[in-house]
Amino acid sequence: MNVHGTVAEGFEPVRDAFARNFTSLGERGAAVAVYRDGRKVVDLWGGSRDVDDASGTEPWRRGTAQVVRSATKGVAAAVPLLLHRRGELDLDAPVGEYWPEFKAHGKERVLVRHVLNHRAGLPVLDRPLTPEEALDPRRGPAAVAAQAPVWEPGTDHGYHALTYGWLLDELVRRASGGRGAGQWIADEIAGPLGLDLWVGLPAAEEAAGRAGRVGRLDEPEPSGSGNGPRLRPKRAVTEAYENPGSLTRRAFAAITPFPDQNDPEYRAAALPAANGIATADGLARFYAALIGEVDGVTRDVRLFDRATMELARAEESAGPDRILVVGTRFGLGYMLHGSASPFLGPGSFGHPGRGGSLGFADPETGIALGYVTNGFRKTVTADPRAQALVRAVRASLDRDPS
Repeated sequence: MNVHGTVAEGFEPVRDAFARNFTSLGERGAAVAVYRDGRKVVDLWGGSRDVDDASGTEPWRRGTAQVVRSATKGVAAAVPLLLHRRGELDLDAPVGEYWPEFKAHGKERVLVRHVLNHRAGLPVLDRPLTPEEALDPRRGPAAVAAQAPVWEPGTDHGYHALTYGWLLDELVRRASGGRGAGQWIADEIAGPLGLDLWVGLPAAEEAAGRAGRVGRLDEPEPSGSGNGPRLRPKRAVTEAYENPGSLTRRAFAAITPFPDQNDPEYRAAALPAANGIATADGLARFYAALIGEVDGVTRDVRLFDRATMELARAEESAGPDRILVVGTRFGLGYMLHGSASPFLGPGSFGHPGRGGSLGFADPETGIALGYVTNGFRKTVTADPRAQALVRAVRASLDRDPS
């Protein structure tokens, strides 16, 4: 397996772990980028750009982008927090102040912060949307506005796997004068930073073949050494995903059937919960700009000031998650370091994508990481390939006394 790219001195363990993901964990095509204090120290890629290209005739190249699924949520979460910093969105205001139609069915007391910390009580739709409906920017928000909560808002938390995107997008649209989250990200985040990152892939990028094809990967065989990936989830988790009536299954089935993630129409739509497309560098660079300055297109850019960064990573929800059926921790729009989603350390914040991808920042070490893959596994929050890279970054820092 040929691994391409560079690593700074001291970060060789990341290159070794990245190569082992191909030889030991069945990786088909992937990339990883790491920034430290705003400077890129890891930039690696390898394999095939398309998951179904087993022969490798179309290699992954520098600049290959992929659908990152729920890693999109961490990017999208920056938008309401930046609007809040500008005084355009009050986190403690009822959602209905910005979106009057949302007040129906007992949702008058759902606050803006409940959308971001997964306490809104709206993870499911009684009538799932079809793929065509889901891609219409009006239908998803309308469906959530018409939905009754499945628990008292603010009293408990549960991962809003798909509805998060419609809630956030409509809030942003109402607070920012009509711009949805995808356009806001393009104008005020990706543009100034020069990121290869989109929530709604432009037609020109689609025509240029920027995004590879994604798909499911079979689980690797256990290594037999006891050091391989943990393949057996707890029984309660398994039952929750298998039971069609469970909140878990219903949350992930809010679009039924789920769209073809390689369809240009799907990639062109803006679903801030699920269909962001990014390079590993785009994802890592975004997180680097949340915790410090990064060289931008015309000037150095820092997206979050210190107060906004602390707001993002302050614990808002913790404990048993009513959807994921494991203990989770959330700040405002970001998952926090914990057993269900281990990042680099206690102060890390970011978001994984179901089946593989990961982006996060760790302010204490100045590290920001982005990992993208074209092969999705059954994992939801802690894919073994991504975790191998996180451990390798930690090992690199342990070797560096600075």
